[in-house]
Amino acid sequence: MEETNKNQEGKHTRRSFLQRSAMAGAGVMLGSKMEAFAADNVNNNLDLTDMTDFTKNIKTKGYAATDESGKLSPFEFERRPVGDDDILIDIKFASICHSDIHQEKGHWGKQVYPQVPGHEIIGIVAAVGKNVTKFKVGDRAGVGCMVDSCMECNSCTHGEEHLCDKGQTVFTYGYPSQADPTGITQGGYSNKIVVRDHFAVHIPQHISFEEAVPLLCAGITTYSPLMRAQFKVGDKVGVAGIGGLGHLAVKLAVSKGAEVYAFTTSPDKVADIKSFGAKEVIVVDKDFKNLQAYRKKLDYMISTIPYQFNVAPYVSCVKPFGTFTFVGMPEGFNINVSNIALASSRVNFNSSLIGGIPETQEVVHYCADNGVRPQIQVIKANQINDAWDKVVNKEARYRYVIDAATF
Repeated sequence: MEETNKNQEGKHTRRSFLQRSAMAGAGVMLGSKMEAFAADNVNNNLDLTDMTDFTKNIKTKGYAATDESGKLSPFEFERRPVGDDDILIDIKFASICHSDIHQEKGHWGKQVYPQVPGHEIIGIVAAVGKNVTKFKVGDRAGVGCMVDSCMECNSCTHGEEHLCDKGQTVFTYGYPSQADPTGITQGGYSNKIVVRDHFAVHIPQHISFEEAVPLLCAGITTYSPLMRAQFKVGDKVGVAGIGGLGHLAVKLAVSKGAEVYAFTTSPDKVADIKSFGAKEVIVVDKDFKNLQAYRKKLDYMISTIPYQFNVAPYVSCVKPFGTFTFVGMPEGFNINVSNIALASSRVNFNSSLIGGIPETQEVVHYCADNGVRPQIQVIKANQINDAWDKVVNKEARYRYVIDAATF
């Protein structure tokens, strides 16, 4: 009898210990959230009521395309659990890229639906895996166009993860993924995302979430080739196509000391573009005759035009042995170029994708430190379809940013 009582007493003691330990653990977890919130509550609005079980699939709300119509609708789905090398981000803002529209309309090939677009994503870290040292709960974090790669090849280990030698770059949405409950990666038009920590970047405090989020695609896509061009202060740099990417290309080139010439087909953008610091704004005629005055004038030109167009008149504006970089991605990824025009111009013609994670972090810090800010319009989720129409019709001024609280 005495032994039985001792056993029962031991059970009660162990049960009490486990209960106290569980409560202490919960207190530590909540305490860490409280600490992060206290440090960042004004700017970040960390949700202390969200006690999600991160070891299970995570319920998520967003907007998805369900076919090639280009019309999005509310969509509830699940993210994968937070793995050892993952972070969970409570998304605060996501912005609209023309690439979202091209992909969801099937311009770049057949898609799997429902598909949540969006590769300009920003928010607050809500959970971290056990191996994560790059982030802690409460940090400001952003995600761009990719969420994983092999991380072993020469490109991946040298900051070029988007050009993985093994072809294992995993892009942010619409990419086959066994780890994701929907079978494909789902993007940032949503309120949460789980991502490998390496593929997120830190967002400094001295730039707002709304203004930082377009830098994660539009910013890096233009910054990377501009930096490779190595133009000097005072060099003449042309920017063709002044939309979400192009307006940032103008601002970045101006900030680096270039004399910028902006080429647009939208007369109503002239005043804006001049305010971005461009020396001249050329409203391109349909027959391109007014480009003749700029023949062989520019040291470098970047084109962000996302459609098929006559490239030759633009290339002719670049000096012999200068460089023309194409970053726009038309339907089917194809462009038509006159080989004889290129050969006779002696211009170096190339193309560029995005940039690696180190360079993406670099552009975020550069813009934060140097006052380079995209021109944005904040919208609610139910305005996405209207915003897409305006992007296609060249009415965006210049990047639509979605408030994720409205999903």
